[in-house]
Amino acid sequence: MYRIRKPVVSGYFYPDTKNGLIAELKKYVSLKEKRETVISAICPHAGYIYSGKTAGKVYSNINIPETAIIIGPNHHGYGEPYAIDDSDFWETPLGRVSVNKDIIGELLKKSRYLQEDSLAHRNEHSLEVQVPFLQFINPDIKIVPIIISSYHDVNPWYEIGYTIALVLQEYKKQAIIIASSDFTHYEPAQQAKQKDMYAIEAIINLNPDEFLKRVSEYNMSICGFAPIVSAITAAKTLEAKKAVLIDYSNSGEVSGDFQQVVGYAGIIIS
Repeated sequence: MYRIRKPVVSGYFYPDTKNGLIAELKKYVSLKEKRETVISAICPHAGYIYSGKTAGKVYSNINIPETAIIIGPNHHGYGEPYAIDDSDFWETPLGRVSVNKDIIGELLKKSRYLQEDSLAHRNEHSLEVQVPFLQFINPDIKIVPIIISSYHDVNPWYEIGYTIALVLQEYKKQAIIIASSDFTHYEPAQQAKQKDMYAIEAIINLNPDEFLKRVSEYNMSICGFAPIVSAITAAKTLEAKKAVLIDYSNSGEVSGDFQQVVGYAGIIIS
């Protein structure tokens, strides 16, 4: 009997019908032929109406290989702090996506922190909203869903990133690492952008230590800062040479409320 992780935010963060979802994705993703092969990307995870434009600009510019390792934060606090989902498939309105058990087996074998746990994933949207983008570009995509909590010490974030890189070095097929994160939450647009750009500068410099220092210095509400640290660590271990900010936006551009915005950044690391 297959274990299937059902969608929890379809019809809320994105359309709940196949045709509706495809139409929505076509607004944001260009299926152009010229795309860059990258090691990692950072994408937002809000409702598509708010962050779809920024996420779509990232996905329009990158190749999506056989497997995507998606790392996101735990917004609800359920389950294990460093959790790989043990489902066989994830389902969206576009169909089912296979979970890459080969990579998961190696990650569980090599990491001191990662554990199999579906509870952490059950109500979490940060990974789910990335999956339709991946399916839209590569219908045969496999995923490795990882939740990384941010309320423990920093060592696991680095270790998980290093372990992902180690497994991918041994894996003979291509994979991409997606860190799922929104940036500053519920602050005036100008202030949010100033803080976010300060944090993004450290990401562009591929410096996870400096990124964490800046997040702490300004008490930034970047929900996926731990997944970002893991992604940068993995990318650097895989000999990443540069990071580029593809797009930055905020929720006020849609809602009209620029006093309480959420910031969205799209970044690629290659």
